[in-house]
Amino acid sequence: MTEILEKQKVSGPECRNRMMPVQDALDILHGKWKLLILMSLSDGPMRFKEIQRQVEGITAKMLSKELKDLEINELVARTVYDTTPVAVEYTRTPYGHSLKKVIDELHAWGLQHRKRVMRKSN
Repeated sequence: MTEILEKQKVSGPECRNRMMPVQDALDILHGKWKLLILMSLSDGPMRFKEIQRQVEGITAKMLSKELKDLEINELVARTVYDTTPVAVEYTRTPYGHSLKKVIDELHAWGLQHRKRVMRKSN
């Protein structure tokens, strides 16, 4: 048993190499809004105000900033339509959809955590 545990330990440089991609992901998805914005776009394209209504509590300024960050990181695409007034839609890119498993796992863990915490508080 001790041998198995020893094999699972990760050394300093190896540990840093394993942490680097996680840090990259956290840098891109940091904050409380980005994953919620991506979730709101899971059913298809939406306009700015629709996203703002769906993501409760986010200000227009913050939504604008987060959408720009998501667009820079190729998770969201912005389409401008030549109409009067100009219409803008946001959609998750195929790359943005690659986060589905991560979002689903966070959702499942969050449900489990809520039950655990509520059970302790009762």
